[in-house]
Amino acid sequence: MVANSKPQTHHVSVLAFPFGSHAGPLHSLVLRLAAAAPQVAFSFLTTSKANAALFSKSPLSLHNVKAYNVPDGLPENFVPSGNPEVAVGFFLKAAPANFMGSLKDAEAATGLRVGCLVSDAFFWFVGDMAEEMKVPWVPVWTGGPRSLLAHVDTDLIRQRLGTSGGGKQTLDFLPGFSRFQMDDLPEGIVGKLESPLATLLYKMGQKLPKATAVAINSFEEVDPEVVNVLKSRFQKFLNVGPFSLIPSSPSPSPSLPPLLNDESGCLEWLDTQKPASVAYISFGSVVTPPPHELAAFAEALIESGFPFIWSFRGNIEEILPKGYDKMSLNGKILSWAPQVQVLGHSSTGVFVTHCGWNSILESIVGGVPMICRPFFGDQNLNMRTVEAAWGIGVGVEGGLITKPAAIKALELVLKQKEGEEMREKLKILQNLAQQAVEWNGSSPRAFNSLVEIVTK
Repeated sequence: MVANSKPQTHHVSVLAFPFGSHAGPLHSLVLRLAAAAPQVAFSFLTTSKANAALFSKSPLSLHNVKAYNVPDGLPENFVPSGNPEVAVGFFLKAAPANFMGSLKDAEAATGLRVGCLVSDAFFWFVGDMAEEMKVPWVPVWTGGPRSLLAHVDTDLIRQRLGTSGGGKQTLDFLPGFSRFQMDDLPEGIVGKLESPLATLLYKMGQKLPKATAVAINSFEEVDPEVVNVLKSRFQKFLNVGPFSLIPSSPSPSPSLPPLLNDESGCLEWLDTQKPASVAYISFGSVVTPPPHELAAFAEALIESGFPFIWSFRGNIEEILPKGYDKMSLNGKILSWAPQVQVLGHSSTGVFVTHCGWNSILESIVGGVPMICRPFFGDQNLNMRTVEAAWGIGVGVEGGLITKPAAIKALELVLKQKEGEEMREKLKILQNLAQQAVEWNGSSPRAFNSLVEIVTK
């Protein structure tokens, strides 16, 4: 769909973090904003690699959204070390100056001065840019509300518990955290505080309360106690999700996500399976479990016999037991699967996930319980939220995937009473998510406030 061209009278610049799964949700939000405000020019600033991936995948083309490339900050002849934090560090060090240069390019191309800055919440320095430019700043947090509160209240946590980390002390002094412990916290709040990411997150937590508004891919009703605290911490806290339930352009059916091509035939295959019987496995696109854990999970699938869809980008033959190949398994192994549609299918009974926030929201929308194997960042806190606060999933016993632990978790969710109880709790959250995105729901109201702020 291409929007009708109108004279553009306002310019919003959007600064995206190009690593992990950060840029995608921000891009989705910008497309919604651009469709709602065709008179506004949106310049989307991130690295050429991230821009190419985002704009080539998008089925939607809007005349008022244009990509501008930002240098990645890497030195000449840089050789990747295998540690992604190195590239992140170089990018962040050069980011303020590089973004300002691309922002000037966007102003020259549009003929319009930037009137609002929207950024990934990681970019605390954009608050300083906005202050200097005398324009509103709207950071967008791509994680969940609970991890956001932990970062905003980092000083309080350190005052109460110290900074050494790794303890079992409860966090009951934080609203909504009575079932959580110190070692559930995201990295950088306690423990190793010297890393570039820890420094960034601390500065972010200090800066966000000064923003014009903070937006998040979530809905108010998912965690009302935590959301209400965040509303008191920020000038405005706008829950404008779940994005998977809201199309990027106006539609008469906001509760239906756009259909993706099912080239793999996995949705057709799901049609042949029993209700709530299939395990869907995807550990995201950033980190993969080590080979011995992948092999253990493959063995668990073979021994348990549960049908499955596994989104797996490596060579599956390397982790299968001797005597097995891809064709001999009771499932489908794909390099990519239409996750929202798979989770929305009635045959999908459990989602084995790394517990990234986007995946959790999509599982809630689909009403599918989770088996969680977190890796880093907010994922451990997300797992504890799924397991202890909401009761809609379970962590892998011992924290690492072994064949016995995987079989136990699969049987718990797919065969036992606990799985049924999880599904009942999910129905409540699923209904709340659907209600939140209805035309008079909390998320459209928050989105309308966001449109007002960025178009002033």
